[in-house]
Amino acid sequence: MQLGYTILYVDDVPATLDAWKAAFGLTERFRTPEGDYGELDTGSTTLSFAGRELGRSHFEQEDIRALFDGKAQMFEIGLITDDVPGAYAKAVESGMRTVVEPITKPWGQVVGWVTDHNGILIEIAAPMAQG
Repeated sequence: MQLGYTILYVDDVPATLDAWKAAFGLTERFRTPEGDYGELDTGSTTLSFAGRELGRSHFEQEDIRALFDGKAQMFEIGLITDDVPGAYAKAVESGMRTVVEPITKPWGQVVGWVTDHNGILIEIAAPMAQG
């Protein structure tokens, strides 16, 4: 088993794709003509964004469809880079909101956090040292 993709449901897919491309230098892999779904290439795992209505359309049961209403549950997307301060600065300059500026954790990893306009928490982190 391997993780193939993550889909985050947002209100404005094109704006989200454009913001993430500008902030993190990611390449767009695919976008529907309707603009209700799109994918970013992050290496071996695809990061996808879909409109809430597209998510609702997959299910007939109203209790399941209701999962796409209201505020999304809390989660975090982690992006790995060798230049956390540089990537963090670019993200903030591109419009991401500062949460925690890059710091070195007690185990030696450099990490920083931002959020996008959807409130998605994004950790920008150095690779973990192999020990």
